[in-house]
Amino acid sequence: MESTMKTSDFYFELPEELIAQTPVEPRDSSRLMCLDKHTGKIEHRYFRDIIELLDPEDCLILNDSRVLPARIYGVKEDTGAHVEFLLLENKGNDIWEVLAKPGKRAKKGSVFTFGNGVLRCEVVDVLEDGSRLIQFSYTGVFFQLLDQIGQMPLPPYIKEKLQDKERYQTVYSRETGSAAAPTAGLHFTPELLEKIKAKGIKLGFVTLHVGLGTFRPVSAEKITDHKMHSEHYYMPEETAKLIRETKEKGGRVVAVGTTSCRTIESVAQKEGCFRESEGWTDIFIYPGYEFKGLDALITNFHLPESTLIMLVSALAGRENVLNAYREAVKEKYRFFSFGDAMFIS
Repeated sequence: MESTMKTSDFYFELPEELIAQTPVEPRDSSRLMCLDKHTGKIEHRYFRDIIELLDPEDCLILNDSRVLPARIYGVKEDTGAHVEFLLLENKGNDIWEVLAKPGKRAKKGSVFTFGNGVLRCEVVDVLEDGSRLIQFSYTGVFFQLLDQIGQMPLPPYIKEKLQDKERYQTVYSRETGSAAAPTAGLHFTPELLEKIKAKGIKLGFVTLHVGLGTFRPVSAEKITDHKMHSEHYYMPEETAKLIRETKEKGGRVVAVGTTSCRTIESVAQKEGCFRESEGWTDIFIYPGYEFKGLDALITNFHLPESTLIMLVSALAGRENVLNAYREAVKEKYRFFSFGDAMFIS
């Protein structure tokens, strides 16, 4: 691994107006930059063309995690003061790790109610990094209640209000638990997925619940000093089998998104092969990393100096990636969660 790399090696100039505020309609009409990881050659297409770029021997690995409507607004029971909580991680037994705003209102022992009393919680601990552990009490099914009162936790760079909650979910999402969408998958429509299957390309699903740590810019000067957040993943046996068979046939394992990529590589690292696997991963992929499962990647355009642009650079080479990003800026591609896509093959 190249340990001398600096975070600043992954910086690029991004004009603010290129940060997509709203999704395009239909989903597959977004643009698609194709990048050859060997030559650095760039081609401009539309996302619906992805079917022409995939071969019948290939498989697509998709992350079926669903985003929690994890932003909830409530009041402090004794004072009526307003507070906003962002649910980060389910610790079990109705205890969640959350970010509280303003934090000073959420002291240990404080009680809050949400949605006119639909949910109630008590702060049971204040953690070192400033996040809180809270214990919920309610009547009914927690995730149904959350669906009623919660807002989608859109990233801070999206200022527009989302008109339709489902537009921040992939069309194949089913396992609730993410704090952010696996955004590379937002470009697929049910029709496009049917066409892909009809061409003989097999789909496999993994689940990785995206934590907000994914998006944090790296603050360490040397990238090796950066500490990744842990995220929970699951690869079922049928997906592991699909990867094994694709490899045997000489097809490509194509990950949809950095989350699917991290799951594939985490399983390869932990198990030494592809088989059913579940656990927590804090895998950090940066240039010098040797991919054990992944051949190609569908991904969006990422934040400067983020772990995600480092991962993409590990696959396609830093110079190729930065060159592609400069081209994307010049051609006015749309960036980040609701932005355009890139296919690296």
